[in-house]
This record gives sequence, C-alpha cells and structure tokens, in this order.
Amino acid sequence: MLAVGNAPPSSLTATPRRTGRIPRAGRVTGCPIGHSTLLVIGTGGPMPNAAPTKLNDDPTKISCAAVISWRLGTPLPTATHGFAALLLKNSPESAFATVEFEQEGAPKRYVFTPRTVSVNEAAALLAELCGSQLAATIDALADLLIAAPSDPHRLSAIVALVKAAHGSNGFIELLGDGQDGEIFLQGWAHDVMPGMARAVTDGDMPSVADTAIAVYARQDIPQGASAFAGLLDPDGPISPGSIEGIVWRGRHGWRHVAVHERKVIAGPLETPGHVRSVLPRVNSTPQALLRLRTAANSFDGTETVSTLPLSVRMGVDSIFQVDGACFLVSGWLLDPDDHVQSVKLRRRHGEARLDDSWSRLERTDVTDAFLDHPAFSRAFDLGGYRHGFVAHARLPDGDPSSALYLELTLRDTRRAFLPLSPLRTSARLAAMRQMQAIDPSDWALQEIIDRQIVPLLCTSERASPTVEAVVDPGPFEATAGPPIVISVGEDDEDGIVPLLALLAIDPETKRAPIALVVPSERFHREAARMGKLAAFYGLSLRLVSAGKAGDACDLLEAGARALSSDTVVLLSGSLVPHTAGWYGKLVATQAALKDCIVSPTLAYEDYSVRWAGSWPTRRYEGYPISAVTGFELTPVSAASLECCVMPRDALVKAGGFAGGYLGSREKGLDLGLRLGRDGVASYWLPSVQMLGPDGTSITGTSAMGALIESIDRKILDARGSAEFAGKENPKEGPRT
Repeated sequence: MLAVGNAPPSSLTATPRRTGRIPRAGRVTGCPIGHSTLLVIGTGGPMPNAAPTKLNDDPTKISCAAVISWRLGTPLPTATHGFAALLLKNSPESAFATVEFEQEGAPKRYVFTPRTVSVNEAAALLAELCGSQLAATIDALADLLIAAPSDPHRLSAIVALVKAAHGSNGFIELLGDGQDGEIFLQGWAHDVMPGMARAVTDGDMPSVADTAIAVYARQDIPQGASAFAGLLDPDGPISPGSIEGIVWRGRHGWRHVAVHERKVIAGPLETPGHVRSVLPRVNSTPQALLRLRTAANSFDGTETVSTLPLSVRMGVDSIFQVDGACFLVSGWLLDPDDHVQSVKLRRRHGEARLDDSWSRLERTDVTDAFLDHPAFSRAFDLGGYRHGFVAHARLPDGDPSSALYLELTLRDTRRAFLPLSPLRTSARLAAMRQMQAIDPSDWALQEIIDRQIVPLLCTSERASPTVEAVVDPGPFEATAGPPIVISVGEDDEDGIVPLLALLAIDPETKRAPIALVVPSERFHREAARMGKLAAFYGLSLRLVSAGKAGDACDLLEAGARALSSDTVVLLSGSLVPHTAGWYGKLVATQAALKDCIVSPTLAYEDYSVRWAGSWPTRRYEGYPISAVTGFELTPVSAASLECCVMPRDALVKAGGFAGGYLGSREKGLDLGLRLGRDGVASYWLPSVQMLGPDGTSITGTSAMGALIESIDRKILDARGSAEFAGKENPKEGPRT
C-alpha cells in the first residue's frame, strides 16, 4: 500500500510571517542569492521590466536588472508600487550601500538597509508588500531564477520562495531509482498539468530536471486533486532518498509537492514494474507517455529476448570481466530479418555499444539448433551462418555493483534484455580462454585477435604482484653476495629439485642466498618440501609467497621486492646452468660495469641458441651454442630478464613488468627497453650459458605458442617499444 497523507485544503497554502520591515522611502532591502545574484526589494513608482543598474555608485559595476513591479494594494504616502529586482553581481562582496536604476527621465537611487536578509525573510517581506499579488510575483521571480539553473543557490531560492508562497501542494508517495539515472515519482497534488515540464528537486543539493508528468484517477485523495506519475531526468546524478520534494510549474503557477514521511523507495530492478503497473491508467501528452513507456520497458533482472514475437534470438557463451571495467564477451545473435538496431553492454549509469565494433564468426551449431524453426529457415536458405560474435568493451562509468546485461534495441524502439554473470579474471587468462574456444583454422580468428584480443590486452590494467609471506628455511640473512631470485611456477615444480641440486654442487651458488618465489596458493604446500631440501643440500634458502602473480615475470618481480639488497640475480625456474661458475662471472661483470644489467646466452635443451642479445632482428636464434660462446661482452638494446644480474632499485623504480602480455619473452623485453630508456645499460655475456625450454610460460600446441608470440609482438609494437635504440653488433672473440 502507498502511504497517503490527506491534508485539508486549507493547509495547502502557507501564510508567511509578517515582519513589519517594509523599507522606508528611498530605502531597499538586499537578499544575496549565492555569490552572483542579488535580490533587491523596495517601493516607489512604476518600474520598467529591465533597467541598467549601478551598485555602490561604482561605474564598473553596471549590470542590467530584471524587475518585477506591482501596484500596492494600499498605497503609501511616498510610494504607489512595490518592486523586486534581480541583479547579477560582478564580485563576491557582501556589503551593499546604494543601488541606482536607470529610467527614462532621471535615475532612481536607493540606499540599502543596514542588514541583508535571507530568502525566507525576503519571502515574508514580499508577502507584506504584494498582498493578493504574492503568488504572481513569486512565480515571476522563479521564472527568472531558473533561467540560470547551473547555480545551486538560485535553485534553492526558487524552492524556498515557492514553499513560502504556496506551501505544499500534495505528496510524493513513491520514488523509484531508474537504470539510466531517471527517477520515477508517484503521488497526488493539486493543480497538476500533464506533459513535459522543468522541475527543481528540493533537498540538500537541488537540481534541475526535465519532467514527464501523467495524471490518473484515484479515490483516496482530496477532492480536486489529481494522482500523478512522473519521470524526473535530472541534470546530474541524484539519489531518490535525498529528495525532500519537487517544485514545478502547474497550470496556474509554480507549485511544491513534498515527499511523504512514509514514502516508498524502489530500487532499479523494481522501478520498471511500478511504471508498468500505472501506465495503462495514465493520461498525458504523447512525448510524456513515450518517456514513461521507455522507463517501463527497462531491465528488471529478467531475460526478455526469448519472449520477443520476432525472429530474434540471442545467447552468450562467455563473458570475462577484467580489472573491474573491461569486458570480453562472446556469443551469438540470430537476426535474419534485421530487426535489431543496436546491441549494448550495460549496467546502471554506464553503457558501451558492441555491434559497431564486434567481430563476427560462423556458428554452424546455432544454425543446426534453429534449422527447423519456421521463423529462421529463410535466412538459412540464403546461406547465412555468421551468427557468432566476439567483442571487448570498457565501462569506466556506472555503478560497478549493479547488474550487468545486454540490451537489444529494435528498430520499432522496443528493447529486450539478457542478464549476464561475468567471470572475474585477468586479461591474460580471459584472452587465452577465448582463443582456445575458437578453432585455430577459423578464418575469423585473426580479425578477433587484431580487433578484440590485442586492444583488450593493451588497455587492461595490471595488478602488481604482492608479497604475502616470507619464510627462511635456511640461513638466508647470514650469507653474502647478491641473492638469486628463482621463480617457481606451476610448470617448474618438477624441475626445481634438479636445479637446487646443481646449485648445491657449484661452490659459488652453494654459498649464495637463494630466494624461491611461489604463487600464494601453493606456498604452504611448498614450504615444508623446501625446508627439507634446504637442510639436505645445505642451501641458504628463503621462500617467498607471491600474490596476484600471473606468470614467471610476476614471481621474479615479487621476489625482488621482498629483498633489500642493492643487486639481485633473477633466474627463471625453467632454466639450468650449462656449467658451474656462471654466478661469479655474471656478478663480477656487473660489478665492474656498475648500475647495469648483464644476461647470459639462453639455449634450448638441444644446445641451440634461444636468446643471444636483443637486436632489431633476432640474430643467432637456432645457431649452435658453440657459435656464440667465444664472443666478447656486448651491449644490447635489452637484457633477458629470465636470467640476469641487475640493480634491484631499477626494477622497482620502473614499476616492474608491464601487464597485458601472454608470454614472458616480450614482457621481459618491454621492461628491458624501458630500463634502457631510463639510462640502465644492458649487456650480453656470451661466455655464460643457461639451458631451458621456450620462455613463453604457456602450455599448449606449437601453433598456440606461435599465436601467443605474434600477439605479444603486436602489443609490444602498439606500446611503441619495438623500435630498438641499439644497432649493436657482437664482437667475436677467441674461441674457447
């Protein structure tokens, strides 16, 4: 039941309190309205509707005042008319001495009373001066004040003046919060004029709103009043609970309607139902009724596409939410007769159109599902199979906690809705799952990558890895030398034991501090095992738990952040040293050069080169490792961060690794190039070699690996990092 307050008609008009402060002859009273407007009230002779006005006898402060004048019901000895003038102030000053109105003949100069008054006091003063003409005067002032609705002080003045002159004209019993920022109102009032109007909300932050008002009959309201349903479209966001009433122009002037103390506030999903329930009973202008029908046909949490009496059907296979604002959607739309005008991804106060930028692909499974349906058979006869779509979108605005849905707008202006339940994940995992769902031989795959996957990855925000816990199974702090930070990803668990064994039999690394970094979800499982290995091999181990780590690069970054040493040695857990002594050579070379990064040669397990410096072209890849072993130390554009020795602060100051990459090669190259631009030089030390598999850290087929590499290269190019600054050539030294 709606709360109804049936106030007697006699209480619907307020009687302003008499002040007895009518200005004497030659005097006026000032009422500041904000910092830019001044209301001046006084008496005298007839006044024009507009007059040039000089304030405080200052010729630089001349403005044109809008004037409302009326004949006094009981003329005074020195005045026949009263007037109210609105002046625009050129400065925020609050002291007013004189005001002069230019008129035909001689200007009229007035002196201000010593004290300015509030808007409520000005309304009481106007009531004494205007008598029976108070309502017309207040309405004229409200018309002038609303001409500049951007000033909230002027809006507050409108509300105060109308309430003082007319009191409350009825009650608002229900306020509904709409999906698009509109507010649905339901209640009753006297002097309601159906149609479109401008209204002002009453509350702490008044706002101007376009208003669609419709009326209908009710038996439980005062005689002469009308029930109304309205839709406010405010200029800015406003909460229904903050509205204390509204002021709008009725048939016979401005009116105020208060919000009932037992009001009902409906949420965004309930509001369309309230609008639909009243819509069959209301009467108004076509424009206002159209606005109400649009609000009635809004998302209420239910799926409505399947109920359309048209040959339109839709389905969503997956939707991934990345970073809270980015989305990757895949599904299908069956629309053989071209009924759909637009497809939008929406949530409250936020939307993104999909159909103007999505990628279409063939979906024979959808064709097979609707093959025997009469409404769709004609389209299949024409050979149309491009029902699928993949689209990425960003919704930076809107209410993140509100329901997410797809909105189909038809060419006849009807709308249909499809609720969505997005899966929150990283951009990297969302892209991988989407690509794995598409046949690699599909002709549309490349377009999907270029138009959807790569832009999604490029614009996604990166969640920096965090250090969740640190445990020292061995005497980590008691050892000397730069610590070795080893990433232990899921694919590296089996190989970490042989790697630790090799480190234990190398005299240099056996004495070095070693930090093993594992994802937080596997930390407790690894802690006990690593403690036993540390004791067995006699290694100085530290175990670091990394949160929000998506790959080996993130693990290495978290490990470096967990340390305090000036220099660190980064090592991917998938690599093993080719020979002993590698640690001492790298550390000594870096110490001699100072503030630089030094990386060894990286080779596959068949002893062919995988990385031998970063060049404009990937030189020496696939060569036998013996072909580059004798080269001298060589400056390169970027080191390999899979294995290197570097200043720890350089990594931290650069912000760590960039997000968006699927593999680790270009991700490391990106950071290496950024460090180079920051003045941190990189070197390749060919005499040291590490062995291991490809560094993409992505399992799958070779075709998928090649696809991932091409995507990462496009991301690198898009970020402007592919133009290598260096054109170095390695210097060949004596063969060893």
